[in-house]
Amino acid sequence: MRALLLLPVLAAGIAIGGAVPGIATHTQGALARLGLGPAPAAPSTPAAKSDDDDHDPPAKPAAHGHTGEEGEGKEHGEAGEIHMTAEQITSQEIGTASVAGGTLSRHLVVPGTVTPDADRLVRVPARVNGTVAEMRKRLGDKVQKGDVVAVLDSREVADAKSDFLTAGVQAELQKINFERQQKLISSQATAQVSFDQARATYQESQLRLDLARQKLSALGLSAAEVAAAAKRDEATPNQSSLRLFPLRAPMDGRIVERKVDVGTKVGGEGDPADVYTIADLSTVWVELAVPTTALINVAEGAKVLIGTGTDEKTLRAEGQVVFISPFLNADTRSARVIVALPNPDQTWRPGTFVTAAVAIAEETVPVRVPRTALQTLEGKLVAFVRTDEGFERRAVKVGRSDDDAFEVTEGLAAGDEIAVANTFLLKAELGKAEAGDDD
Repeated sequence: MRALLLLPVLAAGIAIGGAVPGIATHTQGALARLGLGPAPAAPSTPAAKSDDDDHDPPAKPAAHGHTGEEGEGKEHGEAGEIHMTAEQITSQEIGTASVAGGTLSRHLVVPGTVTPDADRLVRVPARVNGTVAEMRKRLGDKVQKGDVVAVLDSREVADAKSDFLTAGVQAELQKINFERQQKLISSQATAQVSFDQARATYQESQLRLDLARQKLSALGLSAAEVAAAAKRDEATPNQSSLRLFPLRAPMDGRIVERKVDVGTKVGGEGDPADVYTIADLSTVWVELAVPTTALINVAEGAKVLIGTGTDEKTLRAEGQVVFISPFLNADTRSARVIVALPNPDQTWRPGTFVTAAVAIAEETVPVRVPRTALQTLEGKLVAFVRTDEGFERRAVKVGRSDDDAFEVTEGLAAGDEIAVANTFLLKAELGKAEAGDDD
């Protein structure tokens, strides 16, 4: 009979006892996985509607807490008070904390994909027509700028080196002839015409030498190294390096792609243009697709928390927005947002799907309480303040909010100790007491 009498009361409690206003459950879950907020709380036990304020019957013990032989239980004094011992609070894991000010941070949660940093991804071009003679690096090898990664056999390179060496010999001979004619003309032992001709020939040879040196430079070759190699070849004529062209790493990084094999023709029309791809993954990008409705809240320089997975291997890191595209994707009507993410230990691999929480606002408030501290009773938000006997219900008013906290404008002050975890148990306990008062 008593159960039948309680049904209307419980139904009324369900109608008025909703969850604390906040962001959607799936959004809270995403933020919790990123470490930005608590996991979505389980639905609280529906609270029974309390009596009118002028009806204040003696408090009754909780339904599950009897005194006497079954042990000490909870008792309720004045309306809104819950008597609990310290042991009962600890056993039910009702956490408490002191009220204080803080910062409200709102975030926009969007999916993203890890990609290489375009500024740290380079290809090693063939640069000349030839055939691959050596591949000195393997996939995964680390390289430093200037390291020789491959060697090509190229007739084009042989011609350029020959032109330079020949021009050098001719310039040296013409220099000797010019200096001899200069001595003769000073002693009037030769005609002016011969001196002028020697000077013109010497200047022409210098121009040809400079042109040959510039051609080597355009190929990435050092004139000094070519001259030194030519002297070495004189000692070992059967091991000429005239046709060999070294390919060097343009930056520090790691070999992430190999395009050719030994014996492959490169550099010509239809031939592979690149030999290797080198990437520096110490910093990666995270590409986000932000809808136009939320784009106005995202700014370059904003902090972004990146996370992946929900198990014990979850990765979390903080990046920063470095670029917001001024163009929208025609199909998705979203903008491309780039986040720079430090990756010193190479744990973030390009191609990984991630969840990103972009900070869009930060405000400092004098009284900040977590969402888990507030419950709804009789259509009003309440907090449970710690007392010597247990807890007391206190109505509060809230102002601004973020993903996991509220600003309290009335009802609480800095220094108050309130329940912040498992508060739905206190709501249920209070509901039981008030339901018992209706009997």
